[in-house]
Amino acid sequence: MRSHDPHVTRAWVLHPDIKSDRVRREAKSALDEAVALAAALPDLEVVGQEVVPLPRPQPGMLFGSGKIEDLGARLKAAEVELVLVDGPVTPVQQRNLEKEWGVKLLDRTGLILEIFSDRAATREGVLQVEMAHLSYQRTRLVRAWTHLERQRGGLGFVGGPGETQIEADRRAIDDQLVRLRRQLDKVVKTRELHRKARAKVPYPIVALVGYTNAGKSTLFNRLTGAEVLAKDMLFATLDPTMRAVRLPTGADVILSDTVGFISDLPTELVAAFRATLEEVLAADVIVHVRDISHAETEGQAEDVRTILDSLGVDTSVPQIELWNKIDLLDPDEAEATRQRAARLDDVFALSAWTGEGLDSCLDAITAALAEERRQEEVALPFGQERQRAWLFEKGLVEHEAQTEDGYRLTLNWSRRDRERFHAL
Repeated sequence: MRSHDPHVTRAWVLHPDIKSDRVRREAKSALDEAVALAAALPDLEVVGQEVVPLPRPQPGMLFGSGKIEDLGARLKAAEVELVLVDGPVTPVQQRNLEKEWGVKLLDRTGLILEIFSDRAATREGVLQVEMAHLSYQRTRLVRAWTHLERQRGGLGFVGGPGETQIEADRRAIDDQLVRLRRQLDKVVKTRELHRKARAKVPYPIVALVGYTNAGKSTLFNRLTGAEVLAKDMLFATLDPTMRAVRLPTGADVILSDTVGFISDLPTELVAAFRATLEEVLAADVIVHVRDISHAETEGQAEDVRTILDSLGVDTSVPQIELWNKIDLLDPDEAEATRQRAARLDDVFALSAWTGEGLDSCLDAITAALAEERRQEEVALPFGQERQRAWLFEKGLVEHEAQTEDGYRLTLNWSRRDRERFHAL
C-alpha cells in the first residue's frame, strides 16, 4: 500500500468518446476540460485520466465488460476512491459501476454541482445550488438499489439512499424544494429592490462574460484592484461581483464579473444559474472575454453567444470582444492575432495578466457608452423636487421655465438617462 494524504480524495477522470453521438466534442480537449473541472474542487487529486473510445453506451454498465475489467484493475492499483465520468451516467449505470469498482462515481452534472456547491457565496447562489442539487438527487432515486445504506455519500450530498427509503425520500425532497422555492422568492424580491436602487445610480453597467477560465476575474482585478478569486480553475466565480471603475474620461461605470459559461451545461443547471447572469440582462455594454490561446477558442465563443441568445440579451446592447491571453502565444502568432483583431470591429487583443492592450479596451468601452443623446422637453409638477434635483445633478438640464403647475425642462439626455430617471 502506498501512503497518501487521508484528507485528499484520489480521483480518475474518464471521457467516454461515444462514436454514435451526433454532436461529439474533440476528445482530447474534452478530457482536458474535465480534468480542469476536477481541479476546481478542493482536496481532490487527479491521479489518472483517459479517453475511452466507445462505439455506443451499454445500458447497464456504460462500458463493455473487457474495458470495465481493465479499468477496474488500474483503479485498484492506483488506490482510486472517486471516478469522474465526463458525460451523463444513468442511476443504474452509476450503481453498477460503483459496485464493480468499489469506488464513488460522479457524472459531469454531479461534478459541476459539487463545484457550484463549493463556490456559491451569496444567499441566492446557495439556494439555487441546493435546489439544483435536490432536483438531481431526486433523479438518482431508483428501485434498482440493492444495498440499503442510507446514503452513498460523496464529496457533497449527491447520493442515493436504499430502496426502502425511496418514496419517503422523494416526498422529503419535494417538501424541501417547496421550502427552498419560497425562500428563493423572498431573496429574489430583495434583489429586485437592490436592482431598482442601483437603477437610480447614474452609472452604466459593463458586464464581463466569457467561457469559464477565459480570464474574466483576472481582468476584473486589474481594472478594479479588487481581490476577486482569480485562480486558474474552472468556475472560479459563481456569484456576480460588482465594483465601480473610473474610465479615462473620468466617467464611472459598474463592472460586473459573472459566472463562466461551459459547453454541455445540463439544462437544469442553466435554469438554476440564470439568476447569476441577470446582471448581463441589465448591462449597458457586454464585454466578451475569450482565451485566444485555447485550441477550442472558436467553439467556446460560439457556446457563449448561444447562451447570451438564450438569455434574451437585447441585440441593441453594444458588445465588445476581447482576445485575452496573447502572452501565452508565441511572438509570431501573437503579432498575427493583434493584426487580425485590429481589422475587426469591436475586437481587441490583450493580456489581462501583463496589462497589454487594456487602454484600447477601456477606450472601446468609453466609446460604446457614448451613445446618441437627444433633446426633449419634460414637465415636472411641484412636489417632484427630488427628480428635478437629480436631473440638475447629472447635468442633463439645458433650460428650465416655471409654469403654473410646476416646471418645464429642456433636457439633453440618452435613452439610458431616461430609463434611470423613470426608475426614480
